[in-house]
Amino acid sequence: VQLQASGGGLMQAGGSLRLSCVASGRTFSRYVMGWFRQTPGKERELVAAISWSGGSTYYADSVKGRFTISRDNAKNTVYLQMNSLKPEDTAVYYCGSGYIDNALGTILDPAGVPLWGQGTLVTVSS
Repeated sequence: VQLQASGGGLMQAGGSLRLSCVASGRTFSRYVMGWFRQTPGKERELVAAISWSGGSTYYADSVKGRFTISRDNAKNTVYLQMNSLKPEDTAVYYCGSGYIDNALGTILDPAGVPLWGQGTLVTVSS
């Protein structure tokens, strides 16, 4: 079971990036998924989360209206579309998965995430 994140890079403020996270080795549609980010010296924080069906989402206040989380269960992939990027969005972004059949609320705290992908670095220049 692995999560593989990609899509990070260097972008100017105001630009857009789309992150992808592909899950292998599991029934993807039964797991809530989330995107998190971390900067040096700070704890990992939730950016956005999505229910197994995609019908429910949650966003951190700092990204509401700018970021959109979505998933394609047929492709075992969760996405994070990031628009209107700001320098303060600079971080290593991680995708995370909850336990099978758990509710979205279980991964709002990073401590509740049992499986992580490797990070992908997003750098936003001013």
